[in-house]
Amino acid sequence: MITENIDMTDFLPEKKHIDVSMGESVRIVREMNELTLPRLATITGISKATLRAIEADRLELTLDQATVLAKALQVTPAILMATGSDASNKSAA
Repeated sequence: MITENIDMTDFLPEKKHIDVSMGESVRIVREMNELTLPRLATITGISKATLRAIEADRLELTLDQATVLAKALQVTPAILMATGSDASNKSAA
C-alpha cells in the first residue's frame, strides 16, 4: 500500500470533451471524409433532404440509416449514433 503523498501536478489534466448530437456527428464525419451532402446522398441512396434533416437534428437517425451511412463514411454505426448530449432525444412537439 502506498503511504506517500501524491503530488497531483505529476498528472496530466483531464481532456475536455465536447457534446455533439447524432446529426452533428454525421456532419463532422461527412466533412472529414470531404463529402458533400449531394455526393453522400448519391452514395447511400438517402435523399439530400433526409440527410439535411438528420444533420440539423430535425429527424432522428435510424439504425438502418446509420448502418448505410457508416459504410459510406468508413466508420461504425456506433460512431454516428453516439451522443454526448440530449439534443438527439428531443421529443416531437
